[in-house]
Amino acid sequence: MFVGRLKELEALNTMWEQTTFQMMVLLGRRRVGKTALLDEFSKDKNTLYFTARQQTTRNNLRDFSHAVQRFFHLPEGMFSFGTWQDAFDFIIEQVRDRAERFLLVFDEFPYAAMADSSLPSVLQVAIDHGFANTNTMMVLCGSNEGFMESEVLGYKSPLYGRRTGQLRLKPFDVFDTAKMLDFARVEDVIRYYATFGGTPYYLQQIRPDLSYEQNVTNLLFSPNGLLYEEPLMLLRQELRDPTVYNSVMDAIGNGTTRQNKIADQAGIQPVTNLSKYLRVLEDLGLVEREVPFGEDPSRSRKGLWKPADPFFAFWYRFVSPNIVNVENGQGELTARHMVFGPALDTYVGQQFESVCMQWLWRANGSDRLPFVALKFGKWWGGNPNTKQQTDIDVIAANESEKRILLGECKWKNDLNIADTIATLRSRADLIPGYPERHYALFVKTDELASAARERHESNLTVVSANDMFEGMR
Repeated sequence: MFVGRLKELEALNTMWEQTTFQMMVLLGRRRVGKTALLDEFSKDKNTLYFTARQQTTRNNLRDFSHAVQRFFHLPEGMFSFGTWQDAFDFIIEQVRDRAERFLLVFDEFPYAAMADSSLPSVLQVAIDHGFANTNTMMVLCGSNEGFMESEVLGYKSPLYGRRTGQLRLKPFDVFDTAKMLDFARVEDVIRYYATFGGTPYYLQQIRPDLSYEQNVTNLLFSPNGLLYEEPLMLLRQELRDPTVYNSVMDAIGNGTTRQNKIADQAGIQPVTNLSKYLRVLEDLGLVEREVPFGEDPSRSRKGLWKPADPFFAFWYRFVSPNIVNVENGQGELTARHMVFGPALDTYVGQQFESVCMQWLWRANGSDRLPFVALKFGKWWGGNPNTKQQTDIDVIAANESEKRILLGECKWKNDLNIADTIATLRSRADLIPGYPERHYALFVKTDELASAARERHESNLTVVSANDMFEGMR
């Protein structure tokens, strides 16, 4: 089942509609759905599709030769290219005078290029002196994001400047995730998203005939679980020495947010050495740095690090500390007593803030928000009135119009509505410069939402979990 990716398909189809040579670079970590996107895009097009493997250049060329022969309806085994230059020259000769648009998809390009370091240079020459004069669209795709950025997109790469577009495929947001989990109630969708994130491959492993607890136990708390070692496998694929990166992820996953504390827990000295590890993990989409709303990220000293992907947040919060128990056959028992319960509710409540922010992004520009917002974030710091640390869960603002929306996110079955709203309103002065203020209360249940609406509070938008998904599934 193919869902979502409408903007990405539109970008690919826009490029396809051109009548000149085009080259799209598609990158994104493994399991995120790159191949599914290319399959959907290419299914009705004149496509030569090749997926490289981790094997010798000779074997990749053998497989590429078979793909070329099938595409051009030539006898199988008629020839086998000896070099990539021979292969590209042959294709160029075949399509040079054809008016029909031709699509060449080279999936997992890094595997072929790492086996033959001359491949990027050879392809560059083939583009400049052949493909550039044909009605060809080329897609280079790869899961090794570091390689794709340095050897395809980087200014030192022979292919630098040849691309006419690039797409970085990211995991689904919670609303596209819901389309893959159409069997689940909204509350379970949010729990599944908080656990597995929006990576399509992970979501495909969820069995609709099992409960949330059973799915999580089978996939993550068993040595045979399909996703049990997934984070470590991804680090091994992307990084030469994953050990230190794993220690950094462990520290952040356990709730350590400040750089000096992360370095201490990960055993990295001096602290300044940590920056390079954080930068790499950030580029992989595994961690992110947040600063309070209104602060300059490049100057703020209040930045906090956190996992950027819910799956990795869950794995390093609950699975990693209990690996010994899982390996000893105690995974199910560990999950039942240490995960399912108050700890999980607290964790999902934290992820619920991300869900609410995603709703704000999607609702922005429609009648569901009181104005068009151009700036989003959250805020934390000291409250001079209470002399205590406090925060504001979600914020949407229009700086030029001096309008702001402050939101509170509550993943609870019971809630003192009056106190919650009063507390939210009392924090408005913490962000000065926005005379027009609006408020939003995001709650777990429809019952709590109804109770909040009955108060007829001015400038207050009330949204339940079910409300968020109306019209978005």
